[in-house]
Amino acid sequence: MKLSSRIALCLLVALGVASVASAKDAVLAEDKVTEEALVDALDPPVTRAWVGRQRPPPKASLLVTFVTSSAELTSGAQRMLDVMAAAMKNERLAQVRFTVEGHADPRGGEELNRRLSQDRAQSVRDYLVTTHGLDAARLQALGKGSSQPLNRQIPAAPENRRVTFVAHKPG
Repeated sequence: MKLSSRIALCLLVALGVASVASAKDAVLAEDKVTEEALVDALDPPVTRAWVGRQRPPPKASLLVTFVTSSAELTSGAQRMLDVMAAAMKNERLAQVRFTVEGHADPRGGEELNRRLSQDRAQSVRDYLVTTHGLDAARLQALGKGSSQPLNRQIPAAPENRRVTFVAHKPG
């Protein structure tokens, strides 16, 4: 990994790929998605900051792209999800269940955005199950519509159209 990539990865992790509820989420674009970054984001080490308090579930937001106004994955999105599948098969995440949250920007109606985000989350789930043989019981698809934009200043910003993986540890 090039030094500039390592610095960018460290910065993304520091900014909140593992996401504290009050921290702004970082969104990993296709060129920043690595198995190591995803495993570290979804299975972060326990830190003293959470001793005695409940830690929010780890998250990783990916800038998964779709054909316009559809739930059809682009080839770039499939490559990114191939990396995600490898991370999910990693021994550190092998027993983890995930909610696949689909997010939309606020263009279009509220119901259309909710339905499209659900269809996209389901498309991601189906791709991971059918292409990579992941256990369907580990993945739940949930459309969030445009209810949780990351960039409120620019409603049509790409980071508002994303897929977020929320890890749920067993037990």
